[in-house]
Amino acid sequence: MVDWVPKTRLGQMVLSGEITTMSAALAVKLPLREPEIVDILLPELQDEVIDLNMVQRMTDSGRRVRFAVTCVVGNGDGFIGIGRAKGKEVGPSIRKAVDNAKLNIIEIKRGCGSWECGCQQPHSLPFEVKGRCGSVEVTFKPAPRGISLAVGDVAKSIFALAGIKDAWGFAKGNTKTKVNYALATFNALKMTSTMRVTDEQATKQNIVSGTVGVTIQETDVSSEE
Repeated sequence: MVDWVPKTRLGQMVLSGEITTMSAALAVKLPLREPEIVDILLPELQDEVIDLNMVQRMTDSGRRVRFAVTCVVGNGDGFIGIGRAKGKEVGPSIRKAVDNAKLNIIEIKRGCGSWECGCQQPHSLPFEVKGRCGSVEVTFKPAPRGISLAVGDVAKSIFALAGIKDAWGFAKGNTKTKVNYALATFNALKMTSTMRVTDEQATKQNIVSGTVGVTIQETDVSSEE
């Protein structure tokens, strides 16, 4: 990132050190148009290819082959993004999809919303959320510790990258369409960031937003800012 020259105001604020966290970058409400911003603020970001399709098309010059890629990125601790891209080659298409996912990154809320648990650890969803894309409609509910991710394989990958350890999941529609299933899951998680939570609810369920540095498996929490 040494050779990166920001072209947007948000990029200049990040490079100058005025903004040091991803939460602050999203809070200023400036458009996120440079993936390098996410690389600097979330260096531990991971990515995963959710769907890779080869699309063939007949033209006057012959058969034309293109690839459609859907990728998801997350830091495993409160931030998740999804992106899609098309291209003639697999490698550049994946890199473009990852960059698009970084530009669509969101901050989610986590908590202990299950009445069966009460552990006060942000290991699950704080409340029930729903999402939809195309014919796919998903519903996710908080689960007690130890249940793990009782959701579909696509949603399981997204939840893991978002930092959610336990959840119940229900889906309707053509869930074999991975892209719609992934986008519906992403839209459901987006609800956690848009829904307002009172101070009493946040305290009772230990609802946290974004990166908190909590390791659920261990009792020693040593990360402080």
